[in-house]
Amino acid sequence: MVYFIIFVPSMGSSYSKSERTRQFIVERTAPVFNEKGYAGTSLSDLTTVTGLTKGSIYGNFANKDEVALAAFDYNFSRITAYIKDRISASDNAIERLLVYPAVYRDFMKIPFLKAGCPILNTSTEADDTHPKLRERAANALLFWKAAIEKEVSRGMKRGEIKPDTDPAEFAIILTSLIEGAIMQAKVSGKTADLRVAMNFLDTLIRKLEV
Repeated sequence: MVYFIIFVPSMGSSYSKSERTRQFIVERTAPVFNEKGYAGTSLSDLTTVTGLTKGSIYGNFANKDEVALAAFDYNFSRITAYIKDRISASDNAIERLLVYPAVYRDFMKIPFLKAGCPILNTSTEADDTHPKLRERAANALLFWKAAIEKEVSRGMKRGEIKPDTDPAEFAIILTSLIEGAIMQAKVSGKTADLRVAMNFLDTLIRKLEV
């Protein structure tokens, strides 16, 4: 089963102090894990960014692994919500798919996306060293591809996307273009190649239109 915890930015009084503290820890540490990675994030980083002691952090989480997994869920859920909000603004399938190149073309200008895609960052680091994080990243990628496939299939049923389009194939191409372009942008520190790739993806999506 693929699932992700959607963390609510602000918890009300109905939540316990422990739940609010866990939420606070996750929100503060998530950007650090995404930028530095699991191995690169130290306990000192966690205490510094939260202002809490080691005892306070590990009084709410069993270990660093548990904090990292919760942080990954938070990062991925935040990006998912960000894109979903923009996709929901249109009913047309092509326009909804065009949200992806539009968002990722300038992702380095979006504060919480600047550190990069959590799927790419996590899968690269945790490929052989952290099976639980690797599984999280793999499930996130499956979730993303399924969402793209569903969007393409919806467009085909509505007569907005060409009937001979392969939803699964297109989902692979879209995610691969985005992840590959982000990797190049992060390594080089330049966004020119990213824009080229996203412009190509933009054209590719428009060619699906009936």
